[in-house]
Amino acid sequence: MNKKNIEEILEKLKKGEIKPYQLEDIVDPRDAVEVRRRYIEEITGVKFEHLGKYSIDEREAIKKNIENMIGAIQIPLGFAGPLKIRGEHAKGEFYIPLSTTEGALVASVNRGCKVINSCGGCTVRVIDDKMTRAPVFKTSSVVEAIKLKNWILENFHRIKEVAESTTRHGKLISIHPIVVVGRYVYPRFAYNTGDAMGMNMVTIATEKACKFIEEEMAKEENGGIKVHTVALSGNLCVDKKASGMNMIEGRGKSIVAEVFLKEEEIRRYLKTTSKAIEQVNLYKNLIGSAASNSMGFNAHYANIIGAIFLATGQDEAHIVEGSIGITVAEAEEDGLYFSVTLPDVPLGTVGGGTRVETQRECLEMLGCSGSGKALKFAEIVGGAVLAGELSLLGALASGHLARAHAQLGR
Repeated sequence: MNKKNIEEILEKLKKGEIKPYQLEDIVDPRDAVEVRRRYIEEITGVKFEHLGKYSIDEREAIKKNIENMIGAIQIPLGFAGPLKIRGEHAKGEFYIPLSTTEGALVASVNRGCKVINSCGGCTVRVIDDKMTRAPVFKTSSVVEAIKLKNWILENFHRIKEVAESTTRHGKLISIHPIVVVGRYVYPRFAYNTGDAMGMNMVTIATEKACKFIEEEMAKEENGGIKVHTVALSGNLCVDKKASGMNMIEGRGKSIVAEVFLKEEEIRRYLKTTSKAIEQVNLYKNLIGSAASNSMGFNAHYANIIGAIFLATGQDEAHIVEGSIGITVAEAEEDGLYFSVTLPDVPLGTVGGGTRVETQRECLEMLGCSGSGKALKFAEIVGGAVLAGELSLLGALASGHLARAHAQLGR
């Protein structure tokens, strides 16, 4: 597009004759991004020297990932590892991509990988796998709310058939719990979504199930009850929020990673003892978290979850869910049993941001891009969190945390 055309469109944008989101209907996606960026530059008075430098395909990004695109943000990317993992799906050594602006994080996870490898690697398992959506229904009374709850329980297989008619990959595995609050009913639909994180999938499936439930409850044989879907999400899901529900019931991939560390390796690599790490975990992660009423009985799961999610195209809002979980550290006669339990890690290897070019390359780096890789990816994430958690607790136990940040210039 020539300079004259750009100036003409810019003038129309500033006059309000064209809306920024309409540019793709007028010009090529690449030109639309450039014009929008110029528009924001002129409106804000800020010259963007870096936002326009990227390799992302604008056409695909605009179609699937972003609206009103003006460029791309760059976040430094590093790697930790290799990390030896003994999983059901992830077997071998993996280099972990971590995208962050927090200095010392990659170095810390890398140290954790080294310690774990020295003890033969870590064991990781995915103990549950589901994505949830929980609508809220309104009835006229608690009596009708109970009738609705009972009908859903008795007709699970009919609801399942309707919900699954919307997707080739999603499977409705349960509707539990079904919570009654006054005359409102909150059923928690849980699905297996294959290799996709699956929020869009389960939302569409649950919407059709809700319409079916409304229609069925209105029939005379079911009591002629008027049921209204107030919202497709009634927050019992619980999506993008830290919650006790997800801590107990799980959401996304529920992961456990563990390692047994020899005392000599703890002293050599972490400069501390198993007993000292046990004490820090007790007083910080367990008692401290209880005192603050925290959902996360851990030191910094969110750090590692966040860095991996940004690198691999996961929904960054789910970092808050990935931050809940429990760290166990038990000193034994000849070393330390150490584990992390992450009940709520929504992730996928297809769909969403996993198609963005740079993020896809990071998934390829792990051998986790595309179908059939989500459980493998989940085990790698669990192993990485284990490494990061171990390293930080070791640094706290040895008194090296502040020193590490100072030495790395942070």
